[in-house]
Amino acid sequence: MIELSKITKIYRMGEMDITVLSGIFLKVQSGELIAIMGPSGSGKSTLMNIIGCLDRPTSGAYHFEDREISTLSDDELAAVRNGKIGFVFQTFNLLPRFSALKNVEVPLIYGGMPARLRSERAIPLLQKVGLADRMTHKPTELSGGQQQRVAIARALVNNPPLLLADEPTGNLDSRSGSEILDILTGLNRQGVTIIIVTHDKDVAARCKRVINLKDGQIINDQVMA
Repeated sequence: MIELSKITKIYRMGEMDITVLSGIFLKVQSGELIAIMGPSGSGKSTLMNIIGCLDRPTSGAYHFEDREISTLSDDELAAVRNGKIGFVFQTFNLLPRFSALKNVEVPLIYGGMPARLRSERAIPLLQKVGLADRMTHKPTELSGGQQQRVAIARALVNNPPLLLADEPTGNLDSRSGSEILDILTGLNRQGVTIIIVTHDKDVAARCKRVINLKDGQIINDQVMA
């Protein structure tokens, strides 16, 4: 599904060049469940942003489903993000004035889907994550774990083959975090490829493969037993 070859990312800070990623080689097969770990400043969020087509590498090649992503236009990148990749963030990123159902429908609104079809797509996903009785509630009326469930449903609404999760349990208590991991591992068993950026060793322990970054380089890539 994913192949990164000699990926580098360099940011210009005044007169200095800051190298965040340095010669990353990475292959991800369809159906994998991967944790990316590393200390702050190791480059893991930058790597996720490049995989998620939110940022471009300074150099190197990125192939996603046999397409060379590095050469795509901004509009083509947006189409890949919206149709092929779902995102789950630590801070949920829900729209406060929208109900849970309307938040899940947001990517479909951007895609121009009619209202009736949007609800037909979104309602089963909220049911799937256990929020059948919370669809009309706004984010302020939901717990942190429930908000993250809405975010997962939203990430899945376009049926993406790839789900990227950045510290998805970081703002949750241990019970809610475990429930979110149960949902993610269940989705993976159904065939969704999932990459999780995390500091939490307990989260990484639930994954099938753990990649460790340090100073912009992969220092360990281990398939878990």
